[in-house]
Amino acid sequence: MMLTIIFFILLIGVLVLIHEFGHFFAAKKLGVRVEEFAFGFPPRLWSITRGGTRYALNLLPIGGYVKIFGEGGEGEGEPQSFISRSIWQRFVIVGAGVVMNILLAWLFFSAGSSIGVPTAVTPENESRILNVKVGIVGVAEGSPAKASDLRFGDTVRSVRSEGARVDIREIEDLQKFVDTHLGKEVVVEIERGKEILSKKTVPRSSPPEGQGPLGVVLSKIGIIKTPWYLAWWEGLKMLGTAIAAIVIGLAGLIRDLIVAGRVSADISGPVGIFFFARDFSELGISYLLQLAAILSVNLAILNALPFPALDGGRMFFLVIEKIKGSKVDQRFERVMHTAGFIILMLLMLAVTYRDIERIF
Repeated sequence: MMLTIIFFILLIGVLVLIHEFGHFFAAKKLGVRVEEFAFGFPPRLWSITRGGTRYALNLLPIGGYVKIFGEGGEGEGEPQSFISRSIWQRFVIVGAGVVMNILLAWLFFSAGSSIGVPTAVTPENESRILNVKVGIVGVAEGSPAKASDLRFGDTVRSVRSEGARVDIREIEDLQKFVDTHLGKEVVVEIERGKEILSKKTVPRSSPPEGQGPLGVVLSKIGIIKTPWYLAWWEGLKMLGTAIAAIVIGLAGLIRDLIVAGRVSADISGPVGIFFFARDFSELGISYLLQLAAILSVNLAILNALPFPALDGGRMFFLVIEKIKGSKVDQRFERVMHTAGFIILMLLMLAVTYRDIERIF
């Protein structure tokens, strides 16, 4: 568990720090003064000043931040102030964090493709897939599989009960064995990363509609490896797929908030993401790279939303400035960003509370 906590902190830290580095890099390139670039949050452990910028290492290693001169409207008229720059330069600086997260996701997807990506077997890709196994790709809440700690990503090696044992090579092998042992204890041998585990469970005789006796979704899965010189293209395609899926999911979330006044049960906060990270960390580096890439895309798209306190909200105010031909009142903008931040924190707390209630 401790290793998972360390990995989770480092993962979130890298994603946020890369985002902040985007702002830092763009500001520096455009000649805007960066007052501080920090890893982690205060209290400060160490710092050094170079070229007018303080580089700091802080105690709390959750991400980092960049402080750009003029972000709050100060220094108007000074050439090194953010507020004095043209709209397009400010737009580039604000949007650079989103761009960096997209580029990082592309890197992670490409690296994963080169190492080998776990993929469901289809007639189109069957000839390219290696090491095909029967895998668990979904576990229903409240099911025997959930109670027995069967998880997404586990591959099933064998099942045994009452002296009978079957090696699992096809999905039907597992389904037939379970159907003949309803209500009886079944031992499912699984592979989880590099571990071989045995999980005891009792298949239900009368499962809920839409679920099987164990409450798992099964698929034949294997590994597709892409040559290193083509991995960048495969990574780009995976990036496009991830962006489309997240945008569609986010649109559904916004619709539910507006129409029904509720948040979808599929949305997770920091606690839920931590448990995803725990599960993925046990499955190997390919799964971890996929998780990191998807989280980076999520961070990019969420920050691009035109909502106050987010980068997209700041860019939205720049668009308004361009349309009206003069700057938006800085006090009004600060109030809007503060209100937006409070709303986002309340939403995160609500989702986190639901995660804790669901998991524990």
